[in-house]
Amino acid sequence: MDDSLKMQPFIVEHLMGKDVSVYCGGILTFRGNVKACSDGVLTLEITEKRYSHISINSIITINYDDNS
Repeated sequence: MDDSLKMQPFIVEHLMGKDVSVYCGGILTFRGNVKACSDGVLTLEITEKRYSHISINSIITINYDDNS
């Protein structure tokens, strides 16, 4: 099974609705609230009504604020 297919259910089950930081290597870090995760794409709301869509294959780490 592709690693992204393993990560997607984890994100949906444990991180949906949480504020996270997603590190993709180099200077690429995205911060926002997890709004969706399907078809290999993570959707973060980075500010009100602004979204970033990140390929799960490019994610190295995800850190979350467990108070969100």
